[in-house]
Amino acid sequence: MNKLVKTPYKGCRDLFPKDKREQEYLFSVMKDAAALYAYEPYDGPMLELVDLYKAKSGEELINDQIYSFQDRGDRFVAIRPEMTPTLARMVAQVHRETPKPLRWFSIPNLMRYERPQKGRLREHWQFNCDVFGAPEVLGELEVLNLVKDLLKLYGANETHFSILINDRAFVDQLFKEMLKITEEVSYKLYKIIDKSKKVSLEKLDKMISEVLDDEKAIILKNYLSLKNFEDVFDFFNIDCSLKTLYQKIAESDLLKYLKYDPSIVRGLDYYTGIVFEVFDKHPDNRRAICGGGSYANLLQIFNEPALPGCGFGLGDVTLKDFLITHDLMPDFTHPDDAIFISFQEQKNEAQALKISNSLRDLGYGVENHLSGIKINKAFQIAEKKKYSFLILCEDDSYTLKDLNHKKEIKFKTINEEVLDCLHGHEHE
Repeated sequence: MNKLVKTPYKGCRDLFPKDKREQEYLFSVMKDAAALYAYEPYDGPMLELVDLYKAKSGEELINDQIYSFQDRGDRFVAIRPEMTPTLARMVAQVHRETPKPLRWFSIPNLMRYERPQKGRLREHWQFNCDVFGAPEVLGELEVLNLVKDLLKLYGANETHFSILINDRAFVDQLFKEMLKITEEVSYKLYKIIDKSKKVSLEKLDKMISEVLDDEKAIILKNYLSLKNFEDVFDFFNIDCSLKTLYQKIAESDLLKYLKYDPSIVRGLDYYTGIVFEVFDKHPDNRRAICGGGSYANLLQIFNEPALPGCGFGLGDVTLKDFLITHDLMPDFTHPDDAIFISFQEQKNEAQALKISNSLRDLGYGVENHLSGIKINKAFQIAEKKKYSFLILCEDDSYTLKDLNHKKEIKFKTINEEVLDCLHGHEHE
């Protein structure tokens, strides 16, 4: 018999109480941000038919990244690697009778078979927000503001992150009208553009020369050299969603977060308009932490009419790395329970239970030690667990120890002095 290991499956995490407190915090802020924009929660099954992913997702995901198997009914199923196909399937069922815009969010648990590395694991949770059926550009404007406000709720501002943005209309015109390249070459060029900021100039030149002649290579390099909105609007001189969006936000708070970036193209699978990535500005973590964009053809895999949509996904791993890097992650070393209650002798057990229940009725978190222990041991446990308060139960009275401020209050029943002490700690 093989020896069982204590560590989790590669690329997955054990969430101990401290880790779970951190995750619950991340999730609570996500839900608060969604509520600010009236996005409704949804969820779907952990298992989907592989055909659903074949219809929507790229070959890389199907061939290399999904966990798939044959179930007992001979159905070929997969643990969900992303939420968008499930979202499309659900929206396809209800969009005809649902008032528009339709605004949904979820925080699903996802699994992908890929190489674990910094900011990327095989298992993660992802905050997804999508809006369907909004008027032109207004859905994109709302989603971008939602992303910005979400990160602001965590304490971030424009010094911490920027939103790099592009429009697939520019890329389409570049490929089809300016470069006049085939679909096969276009696919290769998408990959090159996506990597253009991550490789040296020599490497980039080599990759471009392998798919384009010199004349077309100059056009592509001119495109990749575009630095701002004015440059790209002059370079293409076409009406597009990004130009309309830029006009609408010219004097808004969002503008200081946006930066035009020609390398942002996102996946080929379904984006049809504006695409964006949230980029961490910290020199120790310079990477994309979130991405999204607009799409119009998502429901067509179900033979439904085109429905404009826009959304984004933010993984909990990259988000936590971002917050830690910028010193924005609160300290969750301490448990939520603020009060530890103990007694020495068995005769005080009922007394300890009584005060515990009284405090819980008032909304305080309490850990009641379930057996008699010496006072020194009670202090050791309370300090090790980082409690703020210790209550010692003695004959017909209690002693409240404020462990942070080294104060104590003796009392027989909960009174204003006790509540003031506990309440003052809550607002520190």
